[in-house]
Amino acid sequence: MGLHKSKDRSKKTWFGSWAIPAIFIGISIIIMFGGEHGKELLRYDRVWIGQGEAWRLLSGHFTHLGWSHLALNSAGLLLVWFLVGESYAIRAWALIILVTVATIDIGFWFWNPELYWYVGMSGLLHGLLVAGLIPRLRTMDIESGILILLIVAKIGYEQLAGPVPGSQITSGGPVVVDAHLYGALGGVLGAVLARINVWTGTASS
Repeated sequence: MGLHKSKDRSKKTWFGSWAIPAIFIGISIIIMFGGEHGKELLRYDRVWIGQGEAWRLLSGHFTHLGWSHLALNSAGLLLVWFLVGESYAIRAWALIILVTVATIDIGFWFWNPELYWYVGMSGLLHGLLVAGLIPRLRTMDIESGILILLIVAKIGYEQLAGPVPGSQITSGGPVVVDAHLYGALGGVLGAVLARINVWTGTASS
């Protein structure tokens, strides 16, 4: 199920397989060294975005509450990438990431006006996992089926009951569960667009 099971050897080069998580974690670490001022400058902040600081729509997803929050998200990213990183080529993943981030931001802006600031990769991670599992719906092996059931159950629980017990303690702050829902929806949309190959306007097999 992980990268070692990919049948497409061209996708198993270091750049093609692990560059994205390496870049994401590297950017997040650099932001952490910026201290509190850096986090305040780069987090998703509704007020400042409304005043034109559009970079926050992207940088907020790589900004974290603290080192424990970063470590948790980094571990999650590496696990997600091991499980589904071979599902798409690098350009398709780039599209999925952009669509997922945009979906989360749109969701925050229009459906969570009470949310003034947000940091972290958890929403994006949900999108990556969902997008990576979609190509496997045709074959539906046991591992993929279990993962799909778990992610649906987790998001459903969060929407009904709030954060999973213990998640706020491990992350070091409040958990915005709607980010996980929007991320998953963005992953589905990104996977569909990657499927029809919007970069070229053609359908993929």
